[in-house]
Amino acid sequence: MVASVAAHAQAYPSQPTRWLVPYPPGGGSDFLARTIGNAMAEQTKQQVIIENKAGANTAIAASETARSAPNGYTILNADNGTMVFNSALYSKLSYNPVKDLTPVALLGRFPMILVVGPASDAKDVKAFLAKAKARPGAVNYGSAGAGSPHHLAMELLEVTAGVHMNHIGYRGAAPALTDLVGGQIEAMMVDMAAGGGFIKSGKIRPLAVANATRLPQLPDVPTFAELGMKNVEAAALVGVVAPAGLPPAVLTTLNKNLVDAMNLPAVKQRLIEFGVEPVGSTPQQYVELLRTETVRWYQLIKDQKISLD
Repeated sequence: MVASVAAHAQAYPSQPTRWLVPYPPGGGSDFLARTIGNAMAEQTKQQVIIENKAGANTAIAASETARSAPNGYTILNADNGTMVFNSALYSKLSYNPVKDLTPVALLGRFPMILVVGPASDAKDVKAFLAKAKARPGAVNYGSAGAGSPHHLAMELLEVTAGVHMNHIGYRGAAPALTDLVGGQIEAMMVDMAAGGGFIKSGKIRPLAVANATRLPQLPDVPTFAELGMKNVEAAALVGVVAPAGLPPAVLTTLNKNLVDAMNLPAVKQRLIEFGVEPVGSTPQQYVELLRTETVRWYQLIKDQKISLD
């Protein structure tokens, strides 16, 4: 038995890998998968096929992954929506993130940034929150979708600052950004990958970053912690998971192949330029992160009575 497991690990991968992305082409998660997938295919000499399967807040792709054979040839790009938020937001879910999926590696973080559009006269966070506090429910903010990291980052800010704003969920960050520029909404939380072009062109203004440190792309924009709100830290956490029951030797090899591909200097540079903070964790580090994130966000979702049923 030991010999057969070792032989399987030595031979893995010996066929193409399906890498499911639960979002449409062109977004940050898709870019991450394609960039690392191409490098991994070159290194392993085995094809990596990216399949976009969007829908149901990532549950369609997650369910398909959970039902797949645990052999390392079907993997999923999973964010904190897939692995943390969904089971708190839905009373019934077509997969169980803990029982049905094996965390392989956290690939990257997409730290959230509070931005306002040209219609807002708020020059800083203090002014923005003062307006929201003076007129509860009058400030409209957008997100990449109800239950997305962008949405829950804003809920976290509301709770911490003691303000109430009106949430408008969109089908992705791109249409929300379009309405932000057009003045239909006043603010949103966005990651650098999605909003960087709008920030650089001056179409939207960054007020603060929900990160432990300032972002290298925005050195003049303070963190929420610097402004006295230490708890306002949020990011889209994108990793790779596989079906439950993945053999340990395959898990080890798959993790190594992903991390090695991501750490190639040219690949890492592309990710950073796109707005990703590369990580490349071990499986156990990813499991521990998901555990702490689940405790943290479940409490917020419960306190705010957020449900997507």
